[in-house]
Amino acid sequence: MVIRGGLVVDINGERKADVRVEVGKVTEVGTKLRGDREIDASGCVVSPGLVDMHVHLREPGMEEAETIETGSRAAALGGFTAVIAMPNTEPPQDDPIIISAVKARAQTALCDVYPAGAITKQREGLELAPMGEMHSLGVRIFTDDGACVASAGVMRSALQYARSLPGAIVAQHAEDETLATGHMHEGEWSSRLGIPGRPAEAEEIIVARDCILAAQTGTPVHFLHLSTAGSVAIVRAAKAQGIPVTAEAAPHHFTFTDESCATFDPLFKVNPPLRTKDDVAAVKAGLADGTIDVIASDHAPHPTETKERTFEEASPGMLGLETALALGISELVDAGVMTLTELLALMSWSPARLSGLADHGATIEKGVTANLCVIDPNLEWVLDPANLASRAQNTPMGGRKLKGKNRHTILRGEVVVLDGQATR
Repeated sequence: MVIRGGLVVDINGERKADVRVEVGKVTEVGTKLRGDREIDASGCVVSPGLVDMHVHLREPGMEEAETIETGSRAAALGGFTAVIAMPNTEPPQDDPIIISAVKARAQTALCDVYPAGAITKQREGLELAPMGEMHSLGVRIFTDDGACVASAGVMRSALQYARSLPGAIVAQHAEDETLATGHMHEGEWSSRLGIPGRPAEAEEIIVARDCILAAQTGTPVHFLHLSTAGSVAIVRAAKAQGIPVTAEAAPHHFTFTDESCATFDPLFKVNPPLRTKDDVAAVKAGLADGTIDVIASDHAPHPTETKERTFEEASPGMLGLETALALGISELVDAGVMTLTELLALMSWSPARLSGLADHGATIEKGVTANLCVIDPNLEWVLDPANLASRAQNTPMGGRKLKGKNRHTILRGEVVVLDGQATR
């Protein structure tokens, strides 16, 4: 198979080239290549497959919202060849039995699915989960996502233990639960709307605390979905001091503001909440200057009945796997915040490196595993939630014109998406 006529973009830059794939590997990168099967990449970018460090696939326990199969299908359609599945399932991914079950279910997925392990048992923030046993099964990301590890003592113990686990990263959902009691960002718009707020300080206090703990233990801390200007500033300062911290931002946190909630539409309800224009600008600046290392979708499907409620009663979260790339192109590349290559770094090789996924985000050259995507950065399309692969439809972007779309996805040499359609 030859992917012909595309612009190859990876960590080494960009060049016009064809890519030959045989038996799951890239075997040649050159010009005027021919093969028994040819995939047209004219006008497109050929990139290492995208990697999402933060998705909710809901299985086990909440299959009415999403399954590993439907979530991986959405991922593949979005250009992702690997995702990290968060542990807030029912039961949670807090022991080797559940981790093994998720890995087994993922064998037939349309992308590689790597389960994250919980930091604490039942994600209750009280007692450490068997991180070592989960690590022996290949888990590298540990988080109680959906809940903050509120206790500094428990968090420090987790970091001290993780230090003995090669490649392990402890990822924090940074929201002080004693402050984050509302339903949207606390500020002008929450006051206008009469909706109880979640202040920026709820996030920033935990980010600052865990930067201190990372410095004290020497263990890497990864901050999930940074959303405030203060958090970006804290992480920037910590990195300048050599503290081992990394961070991610979700597309909705550089696309929407708290003003979006003015319609009381619960599709805009997320945790952490949509913030102010100044916060959005700070997140974009953090992505541009390297303070924020990764763009992660925080794909959070919910059944319709849990979203069709009042704003305060609705579940927080929105879909993201099939729109993350387009929002990156529309809000960052077209806006002049960064180049397309810089965007792909944030969505492919940087998250692959942080997650320890050697077969993903690799330089496109002879001998590497053929985990690739072919992106049309100029294709304009209108989102219809009913056409998404997810079981859920909770996205506020229905009817919105987007720019940039994945056309083809190759997983270990198999074409799993061709011309925007899943092949199995």
